[in-house]
Amino acid sequence: MLRRLFGRKKKRKEEDAETERHLPASVESASSTSVVDDMRPSTTVDVPRGVPPPMGYLVTSSDDLRIDEEETAKLAKEAHIYPQTTAEIVPGRVLKRDEQGRIHIKIVFYGPSLSGKTTALRWLFANVRSLSKGKIIEISDELGRTTYFDFIPVTASKGIVFDVFTVAGQRRHARSRIVVLKDTDGIIFMADSRPESMNENLASIQELRIVLGTDRIATMPIIVALNKRDLPNALPIDYMVRMLDVEGFPVFSTIATEGKNLLRMFQRVLRDALIFKVGI
Repeated sequence: MLRRLFGRKKKRKEEDAETERHLPASVESASSTSVVDDMRPSTTVDVPRGVPPPMGYLVTSSDDLRIDEEETAKLAKEAHIYPQTTAEIVPGRVLKRDEQGRIHIKIVFYGPSLSGKTTALRWLFANVRSLSKGKIIEISDELGRTTYFDFIPVTASKGIVFDVFTVAGQRRHARSRIVVLKDTDGIIFMADSRPESMNENLASIQELRIVLGTDRIATMPIIVALNKRDLPNALPIDYMVRMLDVEGFPVFSTIATEGKNLLRMFQRVLRDALIFKVGI
C-alpha cells in the first residue's frame, strides 16, 4: 500500500525534480516594484516607492494586520507547544499508538482564510483512490468557512494512519488554530496568490514561525502551496517565495478547485512526515 502511495525511489526523484521548486533568491526589480505597487494599501507610508518590503514583513502599516508576537507565544504555551532545539527534535523518539496498535501521523493544512485549504482537502477526499479514508468532519459557518477545523483520517496501511486537518484562517480563531498545531508531524502551508491576500499570507506564516520556533520550522516537513495560480492577477511565484521567505522549502503551484498538483503535494508531505515521525 505504501509503495502505491509513494512510488519507487527512482520515480519519486523524477517527480520531485519536476514538481519541487527551489526558486532563486534573486527577483527582477521591475517585477518586484510593480507587484508591490499593486498590493500596497493607501495607508502604507513606511515602504519607499519602488522598494520591496523586507522578507517576512507586512506591506501595510495597519496595526490590525500585525501579529502580536507576545500574545501568539502565550497562546502556544496554553496549547502546550513549547520551543525545541534541533537536538531535541529526534525522528522516531516518540511513537504513540492507538488501541489497535496503529501509529498516527498528523498533517495540518495551514494558511490564511479563503486560501483554499478546505477546497484542497475536499478534492483529496474525493479523488485519492489508493488510500482508505474515514468520514470527513467539517465545522464551518453559514458561509462554508472553517470555524475550528476540518478533519479526515487516511489509512495508508494496517499500522499507519494519517490524521489530516485544516485550520480556520480567520484572525479571530487564532486560539483554536494554534491548538490544532499541537503534535503536528507535517504542514502544508497554503498561500493565496491574489495580491490583496499577500498581507494575510505574511501574517499567517509569521504566526506559524512564532508558534513552532526556528528549529522546529527548520526540521519539520513543511510543504508550501501557492494556490489560485489560475487567476489572471496571481502574483509571480518567485516574488511570493521571496516575500514569504520559503526558499529551500518544497513549493508547489496549485489550483485547488481543479486539483492541480494537489496529489503530488499530498504524496510529498505524507512521505516526508512518515520519515520524520518514524525515523526511517
